[in-house]
Amino acid sequence: MEDEAIVELYLARDESAISHTSEKYGSKLRSLAKRITEDDFMADECENDTYMKAWNSIPPHEPRTYLFAFLARITRHLALNLCEKNRTQKRSGTFVDLGEEIESVIAAPDNTESVVDDMVLRESLNRFLAELDEEKRNIFLRRYWFFDDIETLSDRFGYSRSKIKSLLMRLRGKLREHLEKDGIGV
Repeated sequence: MEDEAIVELYLARDESAISHTSEKYGSKLRSLAKRITEDDFMADECENDTYMKAWNSIPPHEPRTYLFAFLARITRHLALNLCEKNRTQKRSGTFVDLGEEIESVIAAPDNTESVVDDMVLRESLNRFLAELDEEKRNIFLRRYWFFDDIETLSDRFGYSRSKIKSLLMRLRGKLREHLEKDGIGV
């Protein structure tokens, strides 16, 4: 079923929207959550919570042309929140590793005065991503948004692991320069 038709079901408050969403995107959403949480049970929980949040968010949102991105964003936030909530009990290696990796570019704020306005940062990141060619943008997003590991990126894009690592390091450096040029402290 096409995304637009699924969104119409949500708008009509037809519960079959959830089963159609699950059929079309369930495995991708579960996989995203699993890469973040590294736990099957939490991934299933995130997937189910995604459907609930989508049900409650459509309307007012009408993601007819970007349903997967809409759902993936919800899943990602749910998974990250679960990791944060469970951090004291069990740390997620992927979550910690990526945090340390990107922290060298975007520093965590120490207090409310040092928090960069989310909108300014978002606009700057969007401009940075728009400047990249499609392949580099996809590699960057697959690593830092979808939490793909180096080996998965290597297989997906046909590069050696060392080339992927070097490319990501260069992209983080370019991001740092871009943010500094935009006046965003790193």
